[in-house]
Amino acid sequence: MTYALLSLVFLLVAGAVAAVGWRRAPRGHLRAVLVTAAALVVLTAVFDTVMIATGLFGYSDAHIWGVRIGLAPIEDFAYPIAGVLLLSGLWNLLVPREPDRAH
Repeated sequence: MTYALLSLVFLLVAGAVAAVGWRRAPRGHLRAVLVTAAALVVLTAVFDTVMIATGLFGYSDAHIWGVRIGLAPIEDFAYPIAGVLLLSGLWNLLVPREPDRAH
């Protein structure tokens, strides 16, 4: 199994939860998700590159596409994105919302 296939499973599940919870999302939700995802992608690029460069872990070339950001394979970025989608979707589904009150 390749890392891309494993990542796809996580992204599909997280995307489904986010899509179901989207109807209950508060105003500004998309902006918050995008800012959070961007921050996590930058942090993943920096810290994965450092960890790979120091030899803490590595990836077999046979199991990745070969596209990298820094030293991190592109597949590594699926996990923080899936985390943002899954957690924001669960938050929207599980946290009770107060009705908007216009004054």
